[in-house]
Amino acid sequence: VQLQAYGGGLVQPGGFLRLSCAASGSINSINTMGWYRRAPEKQRELVAIIDTGGRTYYPDSVKGRFTISRDNAKNTVYLQMNSLKPEDTAVYYCNARIRAWGRPESDYWGQGTQVTVSS
Repeated sequence: VQLQAYGGGLVQPGGFLRLSCAASGSINSINTMGWYRRAPEKQRELVAIIDTGGRTYYPDSVKGRFTISRDNAKNTVYLQMNSLKPEDTAVYYCNARIRAWGRPESDYWGQGTQVTVSS
């Protein structure tokens, strides 16, 4: 099982970006999917999470600006980021709790994609 993240890049404050992350491989089922980020010299933090029923959670730092969604047919999770701020600058990682065929449910991580918000 692999998670491949796309998107990211350099954007001005107030701008927007869309990240996507596709899971592939011998997948039986996918439980929660989410995005985390790690800024320089800071701990990794949760950005958004979505469960199989479409219920979402956001920390206050991104609530109202970021939107997570998923396409179960494509095993893909998206993160729409609007009104970006310099403090959103970080490496963003996608995460999915996946049950692969013949294996117990486990957490899988994407490779990380850089988001830089700067003028």
